[in-house]
Order: sequence, then structure tokens, then C-alpha cells
Amino acid sequence: MTEHVWSYQPTAGHPAGTDLTGYKVEATDGAIGKVDKHSDEAGDAYLVVDTGMWIFGKEVLLPASAVVRVDPEERTIHVDRTKEQIKDAPEFHREKHLEDPDYRTRLGLYYGLGGPFGGPMG
Repeated sequence: MTEHVWSYQPTAGHPAGTDLTGYKVEATDGAIGKVDKHSDEAGDAYLVVDTGMWIFGKEVLLPASAVVRVDPEERTIHVDRTKEQIKDAPEFHREKHLEDPDYRTRLGLYYGLGGPFGGPMG
């Protein structure tokens, strides 16, 4: 059964209550940016990642289920998606989408709740 998209995987090693702001975020094929904001709220956990110049200074919203490992010593978060998969996710604008349930549903479907075998749709 697929883990809830807005919850950390039990194996990610994310200690609840840890401030992840400023942590580097690594996709499976390289760095994508740094955590600008995050939530640990049960069932509503996410990362807002500032991509810097990688995709022209945009932010992306990553559901917590994408996190496979948190390394507190290196201050790095590893996610199980490629840079291209993250870049191709539904466009995110913090003021418009952070609290928008329709956007969250679209993003949840994109990141795996509804694709074949729990994988991304598309």
C-alpha cells in the first residue's frame, strides 16, 4: 500500500520537530536547492524548496513522502525523484498554492497517489 503522500516515510530518518530550513535538497541525480519552509504536521508534511538558479529562482513544493533520507550531520535531504521529475511537477506559487486543496490533490497525484503501482501519473 502506498504511504500517504503528505507524510514522511518511516525509514527517512526525519526526527519530528527538527528544523529543516536551510538544508540542501538532493534529487537522485543532483542538487535542486535548499529548504525555505517546511511542515512536520501529521498528514500535511512538506518541503518548500528554493531552487535558486537551477530553474530560474522558482520554488517547488515537495510532499514529505518524496524524502528518502535526512542527514542531519550534512544538513542534506535526499528525495526519490530526478531533477526533471521535480522540474516538471505542477507549477508552484507559494501565495496561491500552499493552502490550496485542489493544488495539493494535483501534486499528490503527480508524485504518486494514483499512478500505476503507486508511481507518478503521466
